[in-house]
Order: sequence, then structure tokens, then C-alpha cells
Amino acid sequence: MTDEAEIGQPLAPRRASRRIWLGKVAVGGGAPISVQSMATADTRDRERCEDQLRQLQAAGADILRVAVPDMDAARNLGALQRAITLPLVADIHFDWRLALTAISQGVQGIRLNPGNIGGAAKVREVAKAAKDRGVPIRVGVNAGSLEKRLLAKHGGRATPEAMVESAKDEIRLLEDEDFTDIKVSLKASDVSTAVRAYRLAARAFDYPLHLGITEAGTLQGGSVKSAAGLGILLAEGIGDTIRVSLAADPIEEVRVGLSLLRALGLRRGGLTFVACPTCGRCEADMIPVAERVEKRLSSLRGEVHVAVMGCEVNGPGEGKAADVGIAYGHNGVGLLFKKGEIVARLPAAELEARLVEEAEKLAK
Repeated sequence: MTDEAEIGQPLAPRRASRRIWLGKVAVGGGAPISVQSMATADTRDRERCEDQLRQLQAAGADILRVAVPDMDAARNLGALQRAITLPLVADIHFDWRLALTAISQGVQGIRLNPGNIGGAAKVREVAKAAKDRGVPIRVGVNAGSLEKRLLAKHGGRATPEAMVESAKDEIRLLEDEDFTDIKVSLKASDVSTAVRAYRLAARAFDYPLHLGITEAGTLQGGSVKSAAGLGILLAEGIGDTIRVSLAADPIEEVRVGLSLLRALGLRRGGLTFVACPTCGRCEADMIPVAERVEKRLSSLRGEVHVAVMGCEVNGPGEGKAADVGIAYGHNGVGLLFKKGEIVARLPAAELEARLVEEAEKLAK
């Protein structure tokens, strides 16, 4: 990840927070905002889960998480962590013994609800083991599973205030055990609720915040909801790590998360992609070309700005900020341009392959 100082100022100054470390990845304290995703493969199917984690790493994720439903899954965590070079976070609910096994297996983070794993004595055991191994714990509050006592106190609704109160209670359980290697999430499927909860949390404590709109939806709808909610918060300087939660291939979560950070100027490297919306002047079927180019170049690590334009009007001129681009023209001929300057006229059928080739060269 690129140091934020090299990128420029975000729309608002970053909220000051503590810094924690998941392995070699820093979260909070001004560290670059990291992108997370969660494997959909069954953690008990080690080979399949390893393969998916490697794919997510190749897609550009910074932190990965897996579900740990039982002890068979927990015993696979060591092999899964060794299969990747990124920190692996174990998602634990209800059974403190799963957390203890996950820590002993060498994971580099735990997602935990301290209130649902068996009481203060069990929290004490987990906190001690995590502290001995230097493993941070994420306190995860979800609007959909808020404690009944808090719902009753707040009028039967999962209000932002109730969510922050829940987070404070869970944090206190860990702090009582002298454990402060904490990050916090306050997720809701409603954008307004999540935004207001994170704003309150940003003022209530200085632990790093993991942003997410939970159960956001499918690739298109969920990306829009996540961009709306996370975009508001990031533009206000709130947030230290993000997950775009989608009912889709988790690789799409990584792609959308990276794209969001780049759009806000909070991340550099990889692909910046633009394409004109097309109109009646366009003589080529450029929409599938744009989709294919974006997908083919989505895993580039080197920084490159690519444009696909539908006609000569929207070609080099409007795409001049791009490192390399193409513009479809008349009579089956198009333009290849770099930095707004035309460098070749090619048959339209050759433009896509040439663009990908040039972009890959620049990325290296």
C-alpha cells in the first residue's frame, strides 16, 4: 500500500485513531486505508478455501477473513494462514474455545462479539491469549443482532445510539482485561443508520474503525449502497479499513473497495478506468469492450489510467488524462492515444487487444 502522505489530502483530515497491527498490516493511526474481504468457501474444505484466499490476495486485498463455525474449521486456520502472505482474521461467534484455537493456530486477527461467547471469564481467557500472541480483536456490532436489552432501552429499534452503546459495552469487557488492541465496526444494512453510528463512534473513542454496510445486496445494488455510505464517511475522514459486503464473488468486493478508495484519492496504484457513456455517434459496440478491458486489467498492481471512448469526439480530448486509451471512429477504424496524443490508427477489431497490451506494459 502507498503511504497516504504521497497521495495527497483526502476531502477531510483523517480522524486521529490508535494504530494496531494485523501481522505486517497497520490499521489506524494514519496508516493507509486497507481493503478487506471474506472468503465464501467453507473453511472446513481446506483446499478450496486456500485457493479462494490466494485469488483474493492476487486481486489486491489487504486483509482476509474466514468463518469459523466449529472446531474442524478452527483446526484448518494455521494451514490457511500459511497459504497466504496477508493477515487472516477468524470470525468467531458463541464459543470462546474456537477463538482460543484460532489464536493458537496463528491467525493474525479475531472478529469477536465479547458479549456472546460465555461471560467475563471466557472473555478474560480470549483476551489473555490474544494479548500474549499480539493478535488484535475486532469488536463487531451489527444492527440486525443488537442485544435485546439495548433494543428495549432504545424504543425497540437498532438506533445509532444503541449500536454505539453496544460497542462501548463490548470494548469495556476487553479493557477490563487490560486489552486495548482493538478495532470496531458498527454495521447496518441501512446507509443512514450506519453513517450516523460511525459518526457517533468516531467521537466516542479513538480505536480504529472498520467500515461496512452489511448485507448491502448484489453486485450492482450493493456497490451503490456501499459507495454511498462508505464514501460519505471516508470523505469526512472517518474509517481505517473497509469491506464492501456483496452477495457476489468476493473478488468483486475487493475490486469495488479498491475502486472506491481510488475515486476518493485515498489509494494509488492499479487501474483507474474511464469510459464514455456512449450515444448515437458511436458506431461500435463499445460497452462489452469496456467491460472486458476493465475486467482484464482489474488486477494490475502498477498504476495506470486507461480510457475507452466511443467516438473521435470523446476520444483523445476527453480522455487526455489517461495514460493510454482507444477511441472508435468511422468505417471500422479507431485511434490509439497516449496522454491525449494520437499514436496509431488501427482497425477497430484490433483496438481492444492493443489497449490491453499497452496498459500492461505501462503497469510494469
